[in-house]
Amino acid sequence: MFNNLSDKLDKALQVLKGHGRITEINVAETLKEVRRALLDADVNFKIAKEFTVRVKEKAIGQNVLTDLKPGQLMVKIVKDELAELMGGDASELNISASPSIILMSGLQGSGKTTFSGKLANYLQKKKNKKPLLVACDIYRPAAIEQLHVLGKQLDIDVYSDSENKDPVSISKAAIAHAKSNGHNLIIIDTAGRLAIDELMMNEISNIKKAINPHEVLFVVDSMTGQDAVNTAKAFNEILDFDGVILTKLDGDTRGGAALSIKQVVDKPIKFIGTGEKMEAIDVFYPSRMADRILGMGDVVSLVERAQEQFDEKEARRIQKKIAKNTFGLDDFLKQIHQIKKMGNMKDLVGMIPGAGKMLKDVDVDDDSFKHIEAMIQSMTPNERSNPSLINKSRKDRIGKGSGTSIQQINQLLKQFTQMSKMMKMMQGGGANKMMQMMQNMKR
Repeated sequence: MFNNLSDKLDKALQVLKGHGRITEINVAETLKEVRRALLDADVNFKIAKEFTVRVKEKAIGQNVLTDLKPGQLMVKIVKDELAELMGGDASELNISASPSIILMSGLQGSGKTTFSGKLANYLQKKKNKKPLLVACDIYRPAAIEQLHVLGKQLDIDVYSDSENKDPVSISKAAIAHAKSNGHNLIIIDTAGRLAIDELMMNEISNIKKAINPHEVLFVVDSMTGQDAVNTAKAFNEILDFDGVILTKLDGDTRGGAALSIKQVVDKPIKFIGTGEKMEAIDVFYPSRMADRILGMGDVVSLVERAQEQFDEKEARRIQKKIAKNTFGLDDFLKQIHQIKKMGNMKDLVGMIPGAGKMLKDVDVDDDSFKHIEAMIQSMTPNERSNPSLINKSRKDRIGKGSGTSIQQINQLLKQFTQMSKMMKMMQGGGANKMMQMMQNMKR
C-alpha cells in the first residue's frame, strides 16, 4: 500500500536527508515536490497545500536550517504532520453496552458485507464478544446468502428474515433475538447502491432513528480515491456517522482516501481492510501508517501480530528439540505456518524498516513459501527428521515430487542448517558466534 506515494516522498526528502547545506530555497523546493506527491496520490489540492504550509511553518519554527541533522528533523516534521492529517490517535469502538449495536453503511461493492464478517470475527476473538450478524439488505438476495456463508465459516450466528421487506422491523426483531439468545454485540449489514440515492439514504436514516446504534460505521473502497472522500461527505451529512472503514487498502498504491477523509468529514478512520482473508483487518493507527508511508516500517504492529500467534507450549517444545539437536524440517514447516498466520507477506514486509524500499520490485506474496512447503512435504518422515540423509538420488525424487530443482533443494537444506546453528547459538548465549554466522550468510 502507498508504494507510489512512499517513493515520491522519499525522492522529495532525499536532498534534505543528505549532509549538504539546507537553505530556505531547497526546503521550499522539497515541499513543492511533497505537495506534488500528495496530489499524485489523489489527495485534495486544498489539503495538500495546507499540509505543506504547516510543514514549512514548523520547519522554520524548529530551526531546521540551523540544526545539525536538518534532514532527519524535516522527515520527523513530515511524519508528524502525516499522522495528524490521518487523525493523530487511533480511535476505539464504542462497544461497552450489552448488547452493543453497530450499523454498517456504504455503497454497494465497497466490501461492506465482507467487512461485517471480518469485524464480527475480530471482536469475537480480540474482545471476547458474542456477535450476531444481521442481514438487512432486502434488495440483494446474494447479500443475505453471503452473510450466512461468512457466519458459518466463522462460527458466528446470523439473523435474517427473507419474508420481511422492511429493514427497520428486521433490525428491531434482530435486537430482540440477540437479547434473548445472549449476544452482546449486533452488527447490522444494510443495503448499498451503485450510487447515492434518496431511497437508500432515507432507509438507512430510518434504521438509525429506530434502533439508536452505539456505532455507525461508513465502509468505503479506498481504491476509489477522491470519490471515496466525496461519498463519505454525502453519507456523513445524512447519518453523522462515528467512523470510517477503509477496505482494499492493500490494493491501493496511492492512498489519497486515507490521507484526505479525516480532514474532509472530521471523523476518524477506525479500521482498515488489508486483504481477502477474514483475519485481514487492522485497527488504524495514524502514526504507524505515517511511519510506513515514509519507509520507516511498523515494528510495533509486527511484534503485536507475532505475539498473537505465539504459542508458549509450542515454543517450549521447540526449545527442547534445539537443546537435544533434534530440530527437524517438520518443526521448520510449523514455524512457516505460524508466520503465514500473521498476515499476507507483502503487508508483513512493509512493517520491517527499510525492507519495503529494498524489496519494492520483488514480488512478495502469500505463495512465497509454497515451494518450500512442497519440498518438505515430498520428503519421508525420516528425511525430515534427519536432513543429512538426503543424498542426490533422494533429491531427485523430492524434486520430481515437489516440482522444484536440485538447486532449490540445496538452498533449502543450506538455509535450514544455518538457521538450526543460529537457534542453537541463541539458546547457548553465543551472541558473538551468531553475529559471525550472520555475517557469513551475507557473503
